[in-house]
Amino acid sequence: MLNNREQLQEILKKANQHARKQAKESGASIYYMKNNKRVREDANGNKFEIVFDDAGNRQEFEYHE
Repeated sequence: MLNNREQLQEILKKANQHARKQAKESGASIYYMKNNKRVREDANGNKFEIVFDDAGNRQEFEYHE
């Protein structure tokens, strides 16, 4: 059993890093939310904001932090 919140946070951080590394090595994109925006990050580290228009069509734009 975990003793405290900090240990859990460290485990989650390491799991996230491992998943990102595996995705990059396999050439897959990862998807996440940042600043209330949907982001796709490709295996080369390029980031794109995903936006859906009123008709539900998906568009991607270069993401700037």
